[in-house]
Amino acid sequence: MTIAAFSEERFPLRVAFGTSGGPERRIEVVRLSTGFETRNQRHAHAFRRYDAGSGVKSLADLAAVLAFFEARRGKLVGFRFRDPLDSRSGAFGTAVTAFDQTIGTGDGATKSFALVKRYGVGADAYVRPIGKPVAGTLEVAVGGTAVGSGVSLDAGTGIVSFASPPAKGAAITAGFEFDVPVRFDIDHLAVNVAAFEAGDIPTLPLVEIRP
Repeated sequence: MTIAAFSEERFPLRVAFGTSGGPERRIEVVRLSTGFETRNQRHAHAFRRYDAGSGVKSLADLAAVLAFFEARRGKLVGFRFRDPLDSRSGAFGTAVTAFDQTIGTGDGATKSFALVKRYGVGADAYVRPIGKPVAGTLEVAVGGTAVGSGVSLDAGTGIVSFASPPAKGAAITAGFEFDVPVRFDIDHLAVNVAAFEAGDIPTLPLVEIRP
């Protein structure tokens, strides 16, 4: 039997909301004899790491994580994870709107555009590819006007497609919710049943992947 490398199933939400973690960047720093530094990033994009162990609050949570771990075959199969702090196109705590992120400019021919999220402003902003948007949350605008039809989303890749190409020079903006593609970063799920109605997983590391 062939096992898919990625499952579109999402990690249990009630456990995800109690996790800790965030982006990790690999930066090489070399201090020169003059006292100055040279700094180089090894990867263009950050990789996020999480520890979901703190999100397990009950035996029901413990059982859900155990079943999910087995279904994913441990590290083998990636899956969706809802980052409790960063899961929307706009600022934290704000509602999704069709004007949150600019994803392209029409040229009169191109019909497909990839979802992104920007951090910072101007030329120094970091542009993060979004490959796992949540189906049914997409809102799109072309040239400042919300579009209600003629637009489709591939929730597995983050590609927005138009039935007709947007007009040349028209700004294309979008709002959406999204998940992070991750996998388990352990081979052994160490379970400690502390009491009849409480469970504890000392650590449950997850690492972002490029599916």
